[in-house]
Amino acid sequence: MADKPSRALIVYGYGLAGSVKPLHYNIHDLAAIGCCGFLALEDLVPSDNEDEGIVRELAQLLDAYEASQDGVGEHHKTVPTFSKRFMGMKAALVTNNSDIKLFGQRLGFFGIELNNLVHAGAPMNFMAFELLKLLGFEDGKTSDESQFDLVFVHIGSNGKTANQEVSAAKDTEFMNKLVGEILQTSSQYSAIRSRLHLSLVMSYGAIAEEDQGLLLSSLHDERNSNLSLLFPRQSYALIGGKFRSNVRKRCPLLVVQWQEAVTRKDNTEMLTFDDFRKNSGSLVIPADRFLYEIAFKLWKAPKYGA
Repeated sequence: MADKPSRALIVYGYGLAGSVKPLHYNIHDLAAIGCCGFLALEDLVPSDNEDEGIVRELAQLLDAYEASQDGVGEHHKTVPTFSKRFMGMKAALVTNNSDIKLFGQRLGFFGIELNNLVHAGAPMNFMAFELLKLLGFEDGKTSDESQFDLVFVHIGSNGKTANQEVSAAKDTEFMNKLVGEILQTSSQYSAIRSRLHLSLVMSYGAIAEEDQGLLLSSLHDERNSNLSLLFPRQSYALIGGKFRSNVRKRCPLLVVQWQEAVTRKDNTEMLTFDDFRKNSGSLVIPADRFLYEIAFKLWKAPKYGA
């Protein structure tokens, strides 16, 4: 545990997990130094509206799924803000998606257009600089006060058609460059890397019913399959001491967390489902518990889990 609260930068790639290639060195470098694992989603009825599907997945990640049931862009229920839920946490949501921006603002996020941080012709380190500045990291130093405690960056959408696949490839390359700039800046300044808690969350996006790959069940050691009934259930399969009946059994989110001297490095070398399955240190937690782990590092919530 750090002697000062961390400040969190979460980079979330919707529908981009399948687009990560070996040439995306920076993404793999982060996986190699971080603590990796899976986030289990609920098995929801597929949505015909892509934007609605993105909002529903994000809502699970932010433990605000009930709020998303009002429909995209609607405001029917009173929803506790992040500030009330997490001890005054100040959070920003960076995205180009208007529905996600509206949903985030409803939860208490300060909305920022991603395009406002990506100026034509400007190098990628400019965007990394702007994101770190929002968290109080500037000129290699950490200010006592920051505009935000947490900055959540959303990149990407679903990629099922040829054009969307090209878009997903471009978004993944964009994310790879952004991660590289953040890692490079952090490596140069100990004042930043000791306080910055960096998370990368990669989603497979909309999943076809016939897609039966990337199963959570594959995480169990097949050599001991005869003893599987003796193994305790992981936390992702339980809630309130009872079994979760609606856990999606395929295509979980991939997550990497890194902070110098805080996160524990595992044996993962690349950001792939198979490498995570064999070598990750965190295994699986429910997606709706992820934010509580981050909030604890920011001294904004009690410790979650062991």
